Amino acid sequence: MGWKEWAIDAFEIFGPASLAVVSFTEAIIQPLPPDILYLPMLVDVMGDTPAVVWLWLVVTISSVLGSIVGYWIGGRWGDPLMQRFAKPEHISKLKLLSEKYGTVGIFIAAFSPIPYKVFGWIAGMTEMDRTSFIAAGLAGRGLRFGVEALLIGLYGQQALNALFWFLDNEILLAIALIAMTIVAWFLWTWWNELGEENPSPE
Repeated sequence: MGWKEWAIDAFEIFGPASLAVVSFTEAIIQPLPPDILYLPMLVDVMGDTPAVVWLWLVVTISSVLGSIVGYWIGGRWGDPLMQRFAKPEHISKLKLLSEKYGTVGIFIAAFSPIPYKVFGWIAGMTEMDRTSFIAAGLAGRGLRFGVEALLIGLYGQQALNALFWFLDNEILLAIALIAMTIVAWFLWTWWNELGEENPSPE
């Protein structure tokens, strides 16, 4: 049994409280995403709207509260922390991303699979406005976990059937994969070019 499976089994017995702990700590430093607990819990309460909403609130609010701690850590120890876990050129690009895109960048990080904790550290390092940081986190995290709640918690089997139908249609799947590849290529090109228009003076 791997460490992730062990962690899931250990936390699962505590229900929503364990979800809150995993979501809170993931937004600070630990690598275990809350989805691995959140999604099975949604499946267990399919059709029970109050329970779905409760799980959504737990995972969203605890994640944002954790990110506030990450913001504080970034403000105090951000530079040595990032230098230990990231390459210098990546650190400079993340700082530029936070300074240039601010709230939008945090929203994207909160909504996407990009490690949310890293942007919390960066926001603290760059002294981003805390209210804007929290608002972007609530919007992004709320939307991300809300989509999962709608698809699985409220629409359950219909969502699964739609997914299977999509996977059975090879043409649509191929088009989606091509589109994702193109988007990934543009994002990779944009990331590599980030900051080149304003190079740091020697």
